[in-house]
Amino acid sequence: MHCQQIIEFGQPLEARDYPTPEPQGTEVLLKVSACGVCHSDLHIWEGFFDLGGGQKLDLLSRMTLPFTLGHEVVGEVVAFGPDVEGVEIGDKRIVFPWIGCRECAVCKAGDELLCMSPQTVGTRYNGGYADEVIAPHPKYLIPYDGVPTELACTYACSGLTAYSALKKLSHLKETDHLLIIGAGGVGLSAVHFAASVVKAKIIVADIDPTKRSIARQSGAHETIDNSDPNALAKLHEITGGGAMGAIDFVGAPATAEFGINGLCKGGHLVCVGLYGDSIPLSTAMMPLMMRTLQGSYVGSLQEMHELMALVMDGKIAPIPYEVRPLDEAHKALMDLKAGKVEGRVVLSPRA
Repeated sequence: MHCQQIIEFGQPLEARDYPTPEPQGTEVLLKVSACGVCHSDLHIWEGFFDLGGGQKLDLLSRMTLPFTLGHEVVGEVVAFGPDVEGVEIGDKRIVFPWIGCRECAVCKAGDELLCMSPQTVGTRYNGGYADEVIAPHPKYLIPYDGVPTELACTYACSGLTAYSALKKLSHLKETDHLLIIGAGGVGLSAVHFAASVVKAKIIVADIDPTKRSIARQSGAHETIDNSDPNALAKLHEITGGGAMGAIDFVGAPATAEFGINGLCKGGHLVCVGLYGDSIPLSTAMMPLMMRTLQGSYVGSLQEMHELMALVMDGKIAPIPYEVRPLDEAHKALMDLKAGKVEGRVVLSPRA
């Protein structure tokens, strides 16, 4: 097995080779066809999440190095353990990565996203920056018939995260406005999915003129440069007093504040991005303005099936993506960190 691994947090990924893993029990071995490069991979590569106020969520105690990143994985089934049912050799599948321990009460109730001991592909056990990967059970393998392989992998995180966040605002009406902050890979996915999930008019805020242009071409009703000092006033003018819903796909202090302040009375902000740091929050203004602040992390297995049904029915336009060789994984991460990526970079062991 050939892979690109974190050997030391914050240092360049290194190529390593290991024996092909042998699947046990319900495990399935897949030959990796494509793996998306996600902004979350950057935080894991750095070794921490910035919690603000000088605090960090240190990953050193949660992970063992060397480690293989990659949670947007598509592959072909090449072997499986003796307890596997429902898949055959040669099946091509997306690997649903957001897996819990499968043993606690939360997991047994079907809420694996709430598990406190997750076993996520590419964050807790070795992922798809490799030419082979193990899925722990065939129920986590999702068909993608008729969808290009390199596009299909992006739905495991970028697409699913956008879809789940949008569903939390599916109550919005045609007369409402939904503000999407950040038009990177995940935010742009949300623009593409929005018409299939919510009825509201879509406004996209991004500081990059190229990304705003792509958002307009992808169906946004309006776009705003949220670095403009007059951006908030423009938003209130467009919406007639503020948006009823907002999704922050960046998660920086400036974007979170823009999202909260851009809401009308009774508005609902969904926080998705993991950029980090913190913001001051008026506890009095939350009830006085009757606003809702909610976190959204990726999506459930059921939502993954719902999303792929929409994709395979041709109801969701594809996001732009670029395919690069697996051995360019570290350069892809650095380009993502520098803001040089439009849409998604997808790694291929055979590119």
